[in-house]
Amino acid sequence: MAENSSLFLTYLIALFIMSRLISTVGYRLRDDHEAIRLASTDYGHIHSENPAAVLYPSSIHDISSLIKFANNVSVPFGVAAKGQGHSTRGQAMARNGVVVEMSSLRNQHGSSGIEVVSTTSKDDVTVYYADVGGEQLWVDVLHATLEHGLSPVTWTDYLYLTVGGTLSNAGISGQTFRFGPQISNVYEMDVVTGEGDFVTCSPNNNAELFYGVLGGLGQFGVISRARIALEPAPTRVKWVRMLYSDFSAFSRDQERLISINGRQQSNALDYIEGSLLINQGPPNNWRASSFFPQSSHKKIISRVNKHGIIYCLEVVKYYDHQTESTVDKEVQNLLNGLNYLPGFKFENDASYVEFLNRVRSGELKLQSEGQWDVPHPWLNLFIPKSRIADFDQGVFRDIVLKRNITTGPVLVYPMNRSKWNEKMSAVVPEEDVFYTIGFLHATGFDEWKAFDEQNKEILEFCVKAGIDVKQYLPDHKTQQGWMKHFGSKWKTFEKRKALFDPKRILSPGQRIFQIQA
Repeated sequence: MAENSSLFLTYLIALFIMSRLISTVGYRLRDDHEAIRLASTDYGHIHSENPAAVLYPSSIHDISSLIKFANNVSVPFGVAAKGQGHSTRGQAMARNGVVVEMSSLRNQHGSSGIEVVSTTSKDDVTVYYADVGGEQLWVDVLHATLEHGLSPVTWTDYLYLTVGGTLSNAGISGQTFRFGPQISNVYEMDVVTGEGDFVTCSPNNNAELFYGVLGGLGQFGVISRARIALEPAPTRVKWVRMLYSDFSAFSRDQERLISINGRQQSNALDYIEGSLLINQGPPNNWRASSFFPQSSHKKIISRVNKHGIIYCLEVVKYYDHQTESTVDKEVQNLLNGLNYLPGFKFENDASYVEFLNRVRSGELKLQSEGQWDVPHPWLNLFIPKSRIADFDQGVFRDIVLKRNITTGPVLVYPMNRSKWNEKMSAVVPEEDVFYTIGFLHATGFDEWKAFDEQNKEILEFCVKAGIDVKQYLPDHKTQQGWMKHFGSKWKTFEKRKALFDPKRILSPGQRIFQIQA
């Protein structure tokens, strides 16, 4: 009976929103079964919330009108901007509210949503940037900027994500140690705030909104445009992977390499990541479908079976026709003295685009096998450098090996805190160097709970061991959990919410704040 009452209430809310909104934004609002179904799921395939309706905007004005309407009705409702739906815990959902399908803007604007510009600063220095719609995909930004011989400098591993989506979190990958996360490479933004106001912001103009939105989990506004820093693009990459059986040697070598991190430093690497090879699968996975030669699989698997875990250090150095004759020597000099297993160094040469878009071929393969749209109980963490050895022993060598269920990629690589801007909403550990850990699980629909139990055990271990862990792409169930997550930034985060979204209607799927009537 209670369930029927709840369904009837949901129906009434949907009917009310639809009838009032159609006069505001027209028939770009949908509440049909297919629209609701698509908006109530995400890449995680674990959490589901039905919105009352879905907005397919034709302009930013439509989004502004929707948000203003949501603020002015007697019972405000939630509004969530959805990019590619790559969240894993329902963060882009809006129960009984309205989901904004940002891809609709991409369909309207196409490539015109990306404008590449070069200008001269007051110091007579040429500055390159791209003005990019928040709905645009990073892979399209890559191709559009390469037409001008330019490129952003920092990426995510997977490029089929929206600009607004990654900037609402941070945007990290192997370039972060040197160039910072994607949020550290933004000059300016246009944002629709939680009151429906259209605001241009930068470090020198509406700075509180600028810093709040970057890494702000969608709490303060919808990013409609971002001005992304560009630099001259390379054309090819030297791509090297080295294997380790000893974690201390692996982490020590990673930390040495990320200490060479000047943005204009020619003798620095451009990308550094690490991962685990464990005995639940072949050394190639969807992130590295053809890197290791087939002839080496047997000896790699033998080492994995012997040690339980093999650690893989992955580095890349970019080059072009001007540096083609020197790049091999530069890489050799950078890797001299590393303590990887003799005979377990593997090298590839690839185009810049092939390297950056390396996950795509694996995605298409999984899609063809029906293995892409499955549960993804991911866990992404930041761990202080001082505790990474404890994490290795307590998590990798205890929990993961004992449970023996981990099959997807497990990432582990360090970053420099100096490349992050403390004024932004994103939260990282206090130490100068910290590690990102990514358990990127993919499971069957009847298996994901076992992986979630492992995730809980990992988090409990960190609490008991006194490790100051921070979640990336965080998922907390209580406001107390969020307060602990943000730590010293919580008061600023709460203040910004009151300034830019006083009725707390934006991104309700994050479950940080309750909507204010």
